[in-house]
This record gives sequence, structure tokens and C-alpha cells, in this order.
Amino acid sequence: MSPYCQHTLARPVTLEGVGVHTGKLVNLAILPALPGAGISFVRIDEHDRDRCIPARADAVCDTRLSTTIGNADEVSVSTVEHLMAVFCALGVDNAVVEIDGPEAPIMDGSCLPWVRAIDRAGRVMQNAPRRYIEMLAPVVVNDGRKSAQLIPSDRFEVAFEIAYDCSAIGRQRIDLTVDESAFRRELADCRTFGFLHEVEALRAAGLARGGGLENAIVIEGSTVLNPEGLRRPDECVRHKALDAIGDLYLLGAPILGRYEGRYAGHAMNNALVRAVLDQPRAWRLIELPQDLRMAV
Repeated sequence: MSPYCQHTLARPVTLEGVGVHTGKLVNLAILPALPGAGISFVRIDEHDRDRCIPARADAVCDTRLSTTIGNADEVSVSTVEHLMAVFCALGVDNAVVEIDGPEAPIMDGSCLPWVRAIDRAGRVMQNAPRRYIEMLAPVVVNDGRKSAQLIPSDRFEVAFEIAYDCSAIGRQRIDLTVDESAFRRELADCRTFGFLHEVEALRAAGLARGGGLENAIVIEGSTVLNPEGLRRPDECVRHKALDAIGDLYLLGAPILGRYEGRYAGHAMNNALVRAVLDQPRAWRLIELPQDLRMAV
């Protein structure tokens, strides 16, 4: 893998699974794409409307518990953040994601199945330079005690902090430089999480219909209900960092900058990427310069 060139998949790869919110079984295929194409989702079950949805920040139309992207014909795909995080971390610049339903499958609640799928497909270098978003000045969004920011750095760094009033989670923090090896080692296996007392309200709102112990960490009071327990003591904050990486990749390019999130979620992350786009003097698109080549 070269940090200087764009990449796509070497061959198509297919998966199937249940949507965590819709509860529907969906089939998904990740296909190679031409240089400069970026990432797009195609709803192959739609026939009378525009089926293509670009994976961009301005396409985000819902951030309740996941990230949903849609187009002008109101065709949408939800829960795209885990796959987007893997595209970012594994350096996939261009791909077409064909899906026959409204939500990407949750798999086991982590990114690990997506990583394995892309490993099966392989990746190829393309004859086009990769461009990076280099942060030149801080961009910050706040909502009460929640905050998210991107600040200058010569590499991609992610720091995240969460705090919950239950001993199963408590206060957790992670701070790491994100490259492919760090993502595989530190984040890819960390699952989404939720609280049992919220399930009835979520299902009444049409959410969490496919969620269960096989695809999420479920917490009741101070107890983790999953028989196998946690994969890591701080699995929850690691998953929040993973989510943020996927949400940030909707900017359309890898980032040279430091993300810091405090109690943030998908809504805050999308507010941040929209704020970045609204402040063009705070960043620039660059090809990898000579003095940064050893840092990426």
C-alpha cells in the first residue's frame, strides 16, 4: 500500500447480514471503482428513483444512533460508518457498495468482518495521486458538554472521551495515531454498545429491531449481558473512536489532522465535518509532500 496513490479493491466481495435498526436481512457487494470516483452506495433494490448515493458529508440526512446518507430522490442507506471507517483505515479511496436494502448489515457490531472482507478481495494501487485534507487551523463545534474538533497535525490522530453513570463503562479515554496497523490492532474488533432500558423506546421509534447480544454490547445497570463479556476493558470508547473515523471519511479524503471528541456522537461528528467544509481557509487539499512522507 502506497500513501501517495489511490487504491481500490482488486476484485468484488460480497457479504450478508441483518440491519441493527431495521432488522432486515440485506446483501451487500463491494466493487472496484475508477480513480477519482470516491465511495458511493447503490441501492440495487430501487428501480424508479436515483439509486446512487455518494458517501459525502452533505449527503448525511439522519444521525440517530447511526449515520444515514441519502440523495435528492430520498433514497438512503443507514449505518454506513463502520464500513467507511474500514475504507479510511485500509486506504480504500474508490469503491462502489451495492446493497439491496436500506441499511448496511451490522455484522458482529465491530469492523472486523468488514476488514476480513476487504482482505479477501485484496487492494490494488491506481495510477492517480491520493489527496489529503491538511488541517491548517482548528475547527471546533460544541453542544453543551459535548464537543468535537479537528486541529492541525502532521498525521491522523484520534482522541475520544466518554463518561457514563454505570460501572460497566464509567469514564474512558483513548488517544492514538491512526494508521492501518493501529486500526487493526486497537479498534477493528470493538463493538457498538447500548443499554437494555433503552431498547423498548428505540424499537417504538423504529430503531434497534435487529440488535441483540450477537451484534452489540448490551448493558443493564452495571452488568454486561453478553456471555463472553467485553473484548477490551475500554471497548466502548474504542468503538466511539471507530465511529468517528468513519464519519470523518465522509469528507472524501484522508485527514492530516487531530480529531478530539468529548461525549460526541454521529450528530456532532457530522456537524464538525460540515463546519470544516464551511471554513475553507482552515484546510487545504494536498498530495503528500516530501517532508511528511515519513510521518504517514
